[in-house]
Amino acid sequence: MLLKFTRHVWLLAVLAALPLHSSALDKPFVMPLVPAANWRQADSQPLILPMISKYGGDSAVDQDYGVKAPELRTYQLGKTRTLVVVEPAPDASSAYGLLTFYQTTAMTPEKDIQLAVGDANQTLMARGNNFIRFLRAKDSPISASDFKALLVFVGGDKASASTLKALPRPLPPKGLVPGSEKYLLGLEAAKRVLPSFRTDLIGFDQGAEVQLGQYQNGKGASTLVSISYPTPQMARVRFGSLTNLLGLNQDHGADSVYGRRDGSYVFLTLNAGTAGYASALMDQFKVTESISWDQKYTSQRTFTLQLVYMILSILALAAILIGGCVIAGVLFFLSRRLAGKFFPGSQWGRSDEDQLIRLNLDTY
Repeated sequence: MLLKFTRHVWLLAVLAALPLHSSALDKPFVMPLVPAANWRQADSQPLILPMISKYGGDSAVDQDYGVKAPELRTYQLGKTRTLVVVEPAPDASSAYGLLTFYQTTAMTPEKDIQLAVGDANQTLMARGNNFIRFLRAKDSPISASDFKALLVFVGGDKASASTLKALPRPLPPKGLVPGSEKYLLGLEAAKRVLPSFRTDLIGFDQGAEVQLGQYQNGKGASTLVSISYPTPQMARVRFGSLTNLLGLNQDHGADSVYGRRDGSYVFLTLNAGTAGYASALMDQFKVTESISWDQKYTSQRTFTLQLVYMILSILALAAILIGGCVIAGVLFFLSRRLAGKFFPGSQWGRSDEDQLIRLNLDTY
């Protein structure tokens, strides 16, 4: 009884300390709930790349982004099991490219989770060097909170700062159709996104990278393409080829393609309708050149310790060279002795005294 009385007194004291203004009372208090479903990884098995089509992928496209060894994982919550496909890519930008390629305009960003979009069938996520595909099980549906808990359990709710820094800058947002932005690194992906365009003229084999998106133009959608090259010289050559073979900036009706070059970038607009609208789209890009200094080498060892390691390395190298010379000399000696024993008639097996030329001159 004393314990209950003490709790009641404490509760009354807390309520008395709260503000009694009507504005404070009318304002609802919301406590955020964090998904805490007890997911666990039940199974994991490697996939050969052609099998990726069974789970909604395209092996030729995934090869463009450097995927070689996908992995199929099974996660379990109670009796509910769901499949997750993990595709390791060479870098964060390649994983992000796969996310943009498979994203559709029907998908929406997952709330409070970075670099993740989904629909009723699946959720796509880019985390570090990995592109992750979460498949929703139709036979055993998962609640929204449990599925979000799975996303957080596997990939977390945020990407690392280094990952975000490695990603290409987003396209200009004005008029951009949500979910239409693509980041392309290979010819196969470009063929699927731009089926009526001469993608062989882009120059992926020379390190070209493509960003594109659909923009509303009132009558439909125009495609804005940004191609980046390693050097301005390569961009100039490629822009000349595009101009000659596609007839850039000429009125061909619905097939007109407008473009311009700025430094190491080439900008193109497809289905723009008029040169004025195409120019307005390309004017959204502002190219600035900057010089980045190489980062200073930093080591966890002190200067004295580095000097000691350098001296020891020099001594070890000298010992290896001396040992190699000794071994070579011993092998040379043994080869002469063995040749003399088993091949006495050979030149290599004779002693040095036998090979000397003696004149036997007598002196008077």
